[in-house]
Amino acid sequence: MAALSSSYTDLQSVHDAHGRLIASFRHYSDEQLLYVHWTGNLTGEEVIRVAKVAGAIQQALHCPLLLNDKTDATGDWSEALPWLEYEWLPLAIEAGLRAFAYVFSPDMRNQSISLEFAERVSQQMPIQLFYDVDTAWQWLRRQHAAA
Repeated sequence: MAALSSSYTDLQSVHDAHGRLIASFRHYSDEQLLYVHWTGNLTGEEVIRVAKVAGAIQQALHCPLLLNDKTDATGDWSEALPWLEYEWLPLAIEAGLRAFAYVFSPDMRNQSISLEFAERVSQQMPIQLFYDVDTAWQWLRRQHAAA
């Protein structure tokens, strides 16, 4: 994550039912950015659990930028799509979210779900899909400057 400042705060991590890490959160206060790093094989239930944690963090910090990094994740989480669109997204926007950068998983099945997610989110806010974190951050920086 060379494009981001080295000044950040590790916030918390979320684990699956077996104790394996599925997501960790960092706050880059200078950039007003919440960074979510996903790991492992994700299910819809796990994605919803992580999104609820992200929502609570967003409520507290009001970060306008979200960098969602799934480069280390796989899995089919498609059953979470309606909940993300109708429950999580409106609350995130209300809490100040203004732009969403999404870094793809290398898992092709996960990428198709990600494309569907991005299509739904794009109706309400700027979202862009990427293959690397640095390019995603550069785009987010431009979104923030334009706001």
